[in-house]
Amino acid sequence: MKKRKLGHSDLFIYPIAFGGNVFGWTADEKRSFEILDGFTDAGFNFIDTADVYTAWIPGNSGGESETIIGNWMSQKKNRDKIILATKVGAPLPSDKKGLSKKYIFQAVEDSLKRLKTDYIDLYQSHYDDLDTPIQETLEAYHQLIKEGKVRWIGASNFSPERLIESLEIAKKLNLPKYQTLQPEYNLYQREGYEKNYEQIVLDNELGTINYFALASGFLTGKYRSEEDLNKSQRGRGVKKYLNERGFKILKALDEVSEQYSADQASIALAWLIARPSITAPIVSVTSLGQLEDIKKAVTLKLNIEDIAILDEASAWE
Repeated sequence: MKKRKLGHSDLFIYPIAFGGNVFGWTADEKRSFEILDGFTDAGFNFIDTADVYTAWIPGNSGGESETIIGNWMSQKKNRDKIILATKVGAPLPSDKKGLSKKYIFQAVEDSLKRLKTDYIDLYQSHYDDLDTPIQETLEAYHQLIKEGKVRWIGASNFSPERLIESLEIAKKLNLPKYQTLQPEYNLYQREGYEKNYEQIVLDNELGTINYFALASGFLTGKYRSEEDLNKSQRGRGVKKYLNERGFKILKALDEVSEQYSADQASIALAWLIARPSITAPIVSVTSLGQLEDIKKAVTLKLNIEDIAILDEASAWE
């Protein structure tokens, strides 16, 4: 595996990021430790989480994923080997949310405490905050970088217009610039990113770490009917893909995967890794067996013909 640079930062990561949204949800601490061990033992080094993970579970208040990751790094004593990313801004209980300077300063301390570390490699604005001036948010990040609590910053779920404005203000006022974008992007959900963000990414040389890389598991090929939706807790989110276009994509994945003796998930990830604007797709797993698809994906070199098959089946124009 070759490492890839995140934007203009000094962060070099392998081309798969682990998404910590499963920790404290579909994976308890023991299973999470096993998965993190397997992920890093395979040579990967980038873990992405957020302060809001997993507040949507009854009884949780947010921060569960960060706590598990912090406990794991503390036990393994491997903080210096991990590129750690988390996010701020998503609504939490007690009306905690936004990107105001005051809130960011409070939220980062909470995240650092849960993660049992004194710095975050990539701190991301999880959702835009239209009530807070962009300059105020970037000034907060500037202070955190100056204090050594944050190394670099990224954005997620921004509109194209606000992302461009943020980059322009950073340049004009000599404030920290977002080095990464975290959008939704996969073989099924292509239009939003390719139409609205990809050129911004390329023009500004941003690193792209896309989420829902396997469309909530649909691109693994295990969901092919409504009866299959009961196979996992995430199955409900797959129903929207069970249509003519979705089945066409699965057929193409079946065809290409057979050529490489690989699972559909590996092919879907390899397609993403091969795209010039993508740095590292974010993938979550809940078992060690699923890690094999990730490891296989980074070794696959899809040829032009097979990429074309997947491009055509998933075309949105």
